[in-house]
Amino acid sequence: MPAPGTSDADDARERTAQFRRAIRGSGVAAANPQLAGHSNLLAIQPQSPGLAERTWWGSGTRATARRTGEQGMNLMSSTLLTEDTGAAFGALQAEQIAIFRQAWADAGHPGTPRVSVSRSIMPLITEQDRRHFGLRAQAGNHDQVGHLDGGLARFGTSYIGEPDVLVEQLAQDAAVRAADTVPLTVRNQLGVGYNAQLLDSVLRFVAPGRGWRRSARL
Repeated sequence: MPAPGTSDADDARERTAQFRRAIRGSGVAAANPQLAGHSNLLAIQPQSPGLAERTWWGSGTRATARRTGEQGMNLMSSTLLTEDTGAAFGALQAEQIAIFRQAWADAGHPGTPRVSVSRSIMPLITEQDRRHFGLRAQAGNHDQVGHLDGGLARFGTSYIGEPDVLVEQLAQDAAVRAADTVPLTVRNQLGVGYNAQLLDSVLRFVAPGRGWRRSARL
């Protein structure tokens, strides 16, 4: 539970800071004097050099993107932004990415930060694909705006259609162009088998047209 006078967000930030100090080697637990000969704080073992610089923060606003850059963490943004300016989802998310990278540079962090943006991509290849998503593709894909936690939120569109159409649509997505990594979201209700087929379709029919390569890590 957050301490009195603090929010859930404050609590999450403080816990993350504690975690990053710990994985950098700061002491986290008092030693037993009878065993260690002292009562100093002990660091976690084993250490993984550079692990703190490989941490990610999920950001839903431009303000949290800026703070992520200032803290030297990588940026992860999904298909939901918890703010709305009237701009298209991809454009608003691209603005978030630019703010993050500028904040990283201004803070003087070494290296190059990484950015991932999630997308829901469903190429229509098989009859099963068309049964599941064909009607949604015919209706057209649009952002949605709604209320979430007392404020406006913008939900990104799902990319559904023939592979060549998806390649062109993704080429127009400013945030996809700006990101380093594009994780794919899938619908768990359809089962492992179908989702494996869906991911294979993206890799075979969409990824080559965008110049993407498969990645096993974030």
